[in-house]
Amino acid sequence: QVQLVESGGGLVQPGGSLRLSCVASASIGVMAWYRQAPGKQRDSVASITSGGSTNYADSVKGRFTISRDNAKNTMYLQMNSLKPEDTAVYYCNAKWSPTSVRNYWGQGTQVTVSS
Repeated sequence: QVQLVESGGGLVQPGGSLRLSCVASASIGVMAWYRQAPGKQRDSVASITSGGSTNYADSVKGRFTISRDNAKNTMYLQMNSLKPEDTAVYYCNAKWSPTSVRNYWGQGTQVTVSS
């Protein structure tokens, strides 16, 4: 069992920045951020492998940057130029490999972009 703990959410004005963190209880291969807005499905935001390969949703490319510190089992999401449509609960996700079926989830952290 892998436990994931997110932090860093909050209220920010449009155009502002936030950095989310996710600490894993073990060294795990693939980590990702998902988000879910009220009444919508949970969507992938960005992912990163232990080797540093990244993928981003088109809606966040150029604004968000995913990174990780393998020594600390920690993943980050730097979010810049935030928009109201980025408002959602952001979830940390992890799995042992890209082909693993089992996923682990954090409890989520709220990000609200509003003036």
